[in-house]
This record gives sequence, structure tokens and C-alpha cells, in this order.
Amino acid sequence: MTAGRPQRGVIGIGAVLALLRPEFPDVTISKIRFLEAEGLVRPARTASGYRQFSAADVERLRFVLSAQRDRYLPLKVIREQLDAVPVDSTAVSRAELLAQTGFSADQLTQLERDGLLRPGPGGRFTTDDITALRTIRTMTGLGVEREHLRAVRAAADHEVVLLKSFSDPETVRELAGLFTSLHTLLVNAGLRQS
Repeated sequence: MTAGRPQRGVIGIGAVLALLRPEFPDVTISKIRFLEAEGLVRPARTASGYRQFSAADVERLRFVLSAQRDRYLPLKVIREQLDAVPVDSTAVSRAELLAQTGFSADQLTQLERDGLLRPGPGGRFTTDDITALRTIRTMTGLGVEREHLRAVRAAADHEVVLLKSFSDPETVRELAGLFTSLHTLLVNAGLRQS
């Protein structure tokens, strides 16, 4: 666990729970904290101690929970398997992305047209793209429509424009984490009022 500033593309423990719950209904915040205490995931920490999970952290948690549920593996064996895998985020091809997310080629093309998926150099994708597609699948399963997803993309683009107006990369990373936190707080406050 490392203390420091929030990094770009990270989410809090509540958002991690929301991403994992559709696939693992029994997962709780306590379970995620337990897996962290066991060294199976190592989220970064803000200066004030808040956990900041990357897309790779979420994928590690998904791997651990799947191994426990589907193969009944003990944590020691799961840890050994994780330690054997390189920790750096590797890019995947379009075919690998389709295989890992269950989207069809046509659905992927539509998401690219809508600006919800943007391949990197050489048409490759990252673990963030995998996590984004799984999030989109969960959201659409709950009734979110394409136009709603495009609105989320537009809001993210506006945020990117604002963040690019700052020249210091550390400031940009810190602000990106703060924007995410503020957005979550504002949504929660709005829901409490309705």
C-alpha cells in the first residue's frame, strides 16, 4: 500500500464494490478489505488514507473472487498464481478484448462510434478498456440506454478538456481523483434529496 496523491483512472472502494457486485453478489467492502490485508490486492492510498483502486486492482479482485467461487482455491494458492503473473498492464488485441468481455464485434464497433471505447496505438486495448466494457455491460443490464452512455462520455470529455488546461502532471493526476470523488459525492447527495 502506498500513500500519495490520487492517480488517474482510479476509483474508491464503493465504486469497486459496484463493479464487482453484479458478478459476485456476496462481495462486501469488508471482504475487499480482507483481501487487501491478505496481500491479494494493493490499492494506492491518498494522503488522507482513502483507497484508490486501479483497473488492474479490480481485475485482480475479479480473479481472486472467481478462483474462490469457481475453483474453491485457498488464498495461498491464489496468491501464488497472482505472483506468477507480471503486474504491469499489458495491451490486448481486439479479439482478446471481445473474448474477455463477451461483446460482439458489432457491439464493440458501435461503442467506438459512440466514443465509449477508443483503441490505443496499433488498435490495442488496456485493462481500463476491459473494466470500462464490463461496467457498460452492467449498466446496460440495469436499463441504461445508449444515449445515457453517450452523455457520460460527453461529461468525461468536458472534464478532460478542463484537466488539460493544467500543465503540471501531478496536479492533473490529483485533480482527476478529486473530480471522481466529487462526482460520486454529488450524485449521492442528489439521490438523498430525491
